[in-house]
Amino acid sequence: MNPITKSAHSDLLYHLKKPLFSLLITGTLFVTLSCGEKKDTFQQKGGGGPTIVDVIVAKSEKVTDKVEVNGTIVANEFAELRPEVSGLLTFLDVPEGKTVQKGTVIARINNADLVAQLNKSKIQLDLAETTEKRLKQLVAINGINQADYDLAANQVSTLKADMAYTQALIDKTIIRAPFTGVIGLRKVSAGSFVTPTSVIATMQQLSNLRIDFTVPESYQQYVSKGGNVEVLLDQASGRYETARIIATEPQVNQTTRNITVRAVLNSGSTSPGSFAKVYLNASSNKSSILIPTNSIIPEAQSKKVVLVQGGKAVFTTIETGDRREDVVEVTKGLNVGDTVVVSGVLFARPDAPVKVRSVRNLKVASK
Repeated sequence: MNPITKSAHSDLLYHLKKPLFSLLITGTLFVTLSCGEKKDTFQQKGGGGPTIVDVIVAKSEKVTDKVEVNGTIVANEFAELRPEVSGLLTFLDVPEGKTVQKGTVIARINNADLVAQLNKSKIQLDLAETTEKRLKQLVAINGINQADYDLAANQVSTLKADMAYTQALIDKTIIRAPFTGVIGLRKVSAGSFVTPTSVIATMQQLSNLRIDFTVPESYQQYVSKGGNVEVLLDQASGRYETARIIATEPQVNQTTRNITVRAVLNSGSTSPGSFAKVYLNASSNKSSILIPTNSIIPEAQSKKVVLVQGGKAVFTTIETGDRREDVVEVTKGLNVGDTVVVSGVLFARPDAPVKVRSVRNLKVASK
């Protein structure tokens, strides 16, 4: 290659590389400027600025404290009809879903052998009583020894005792209604062999239905005998009934620390075993500081809320009492007039500046 050709070739390479070099420089400058612009935008959006929060002012609220617990409807009387002895069912009369009177025969077990034994004892008793009367006349005139008469009288007493025992065995083969009530579904059929573990049917007395429920031991003073509670039987219709407390379990459950209470419904019709809500009036018009549930920060050993003091976020430990669906009672840690953060709690930092956007009003839903 001659010098002239070589120089032209170098110029050509220079002109080809120049646009590429300019493109690289421009791209690098664009990336640098873009990163700087994003950083400036992030700082402008709030990095280092005050946290925007909504607050409420704590004040003493007059509320009616109602404790809500779960209850179960129970029948006034309930029994499982079982035979006392094993045997073959020879008679069965279970009018399912109907009311039967006390003493009505529900079922019989084969007792032919016991009836035969009873008849045999009756015949022996007749002969023994005749012999005893004859010997009594003879002993009156010293015709026989007193010992002979005593033996005949003892025979009469023994036979009567045997007959009473046999009759008791016969009674065990007859299943009767223990009280007046509604009989349930039949569990066996006639001709079945049953044992004392076999359930023939169930019976329940549906008048004066009762409700059993448990309350914490701290509310024991509010469940005295003769007191009233409100019972929600049908949540769909919101129908409440009144129940009168008739008894409480004398011992507190050591596992749950609850006490069992039984009340009788004054009215209302429902099925035993049904679920019901029980509302207990723990206190009336009690003054309490209430805060929303979402303003509480739960920790392992305590609970905290964020207060606004001097334009900064201050974390304080509180103790809570009764809890409702939307609010919680604060028993310790808050004073009337404190400004409590209810929105933006997760973004607040201790002693960091905050800006109050709005002051909300607390709405307490009555039960």
